Amino acid sequence: MIPVGDSVHSRTFPIVNVTIIGLNILIFLYELTLSTTPLRPSGFSELDVFFFRWGAIPACLGDHFGFHPDVSQRELTFYCTNNRAVASVFYSMFLHGGWLHLFGNMIFLWVFGDNVEDAMGHLRYALFYLIVGLAATATQVFINQNDFTPAIGASGAIAGVLGAYLVLYPRARVTALIPFIFFIPFFLPAVVLIGVWFAMQLISGVAALTTTDVNAGGGIAFFAHIGGFAAGVMLVKVFVVGRTVPPSGYHRYLRH
Repeated sequence: MIPVGDSVHSRTFPIVNVTIIGLNILIFLYELTLSTTPLRPSGFSELDVFFFRWGAIPACLGDHFGFHPDVSQRELTFYCTNNRAVASVFYSMFLHGGWLHLFGNMIFLWVFGDNVEDAMGHLRYALFYLIVGLAATATQVFINQNDFTPAIGASGAIAGVLGAYLVLYPRARVTALIPFIFFIPFFLPAVVLIGVWFAMQLISGVAALTTTDVNAGGGIAFFAHIGGFAAGVMLVKVFVVGRTVPPSGYHRYLRH
């Protein structure tokens, strides 16, 4: 399901949300200038090198913080020498692996982020976004401590935004499209759409843990989604303290 609108009216212009979306798009446009042709002798392209430098690599982060992943020193040297460790936790939130990856993340952020920013206020929302993104990365690192695959994408932080939206506006009505069904719009309560989304992440994450197939997850960091979502649910009430939040059933108009 692809959300395209919701019924909660944002009372303020979501400057932080729009800025985050803009940064993601600008950085992706920069990625498009990088060569994808493998270079000898490493076999990595310019884009690969960029991701390995700025992506959040679980084994590298674990080694940096003293968790001693069960990998060889040779692997650590090869993959982690140029990785920006701590900085990568934040930079990785703005990297994407393709147009669909970018579009899927940004449409969710566009639909749900403005209302969460409106409820929290601009500065609180900016801080919230970074914190839930950090929680998402920490969860993925904890689960895949020996993995050298760079984790990239805004989806962990966006999962935190979804968790916050679910707490604040569970009865809001969301307009969603289901691909391959002639793109007929469906109107669903937020608790249903977001609840189904989270259930899928949880099921897929558990399934990935029960197999030795490294490609079982399809390259998706399910536990980053789970960790970010959980952080959003737990922290949202802290970030709206002292703020006036529209009631859950507030449906001034439906945005498309």
